[in-house]
Amino acid sequence: MLYFAYGSNLHHIQMKRRCKDSFFLKKINLKGFKLTFRSKYRAADIESKKNSIVQGALFEISKCDEKKLDVYEDYPVLYKKYYFYYYGKKIMTYSMTNKTSFRFPTERYLNIVKQGYKDCNLNKKYLKNALKG
Repeated sequence: MLYFAYGSNLHHIQMKRRCKDSFFLKKINLKGFKLTFRSKYRAADIESKKNSIVQGALFEISKCDEKKLDVYEDYPVLYKKYYFYYYGKKIMTYSMTNKTSFRFPTERYLNIVKQGYKDCNLNKKYLKNALKG
C-alpha cells in the first residue's frame, strides 16, 4: 500500500524503526492542502487550503506497517485516515480528527521533522511557512 508522510515519519531512520517493511519511493506534493501543527501534542497535520501544497514523501508499506502506524498515530482518535489519488494510484495519509488552533511544535519534534525534510530532499520553505501558524 502507498502511504504519504508529511511530519515526523519523513525521518527515514524513525520510519524504518516504526515500519520495518517501509520503503521510501520519492517526494511528492499533495495539492489543495497546507501543513500545520496542532493538538496538545503539537504534531503535524494537514488541512484543506486552495492553491497550497504539502510536500511529503511517498512510502510503500505493508499491512503490518499500517497497523503499527495506526497505533502510533492514535487512529481513529487523534488521526483519521485520508485517501487521495496520485497519478491514478490510491494513497493513504492521516489527518487530525479535531482541527484545534495552531500550536508551535516542540524543539525535539521539530528537529525530527527537519531531519525528515533532509532525508527526503524536501524544500524547507514549506516547513517555514507552516511554522508561521
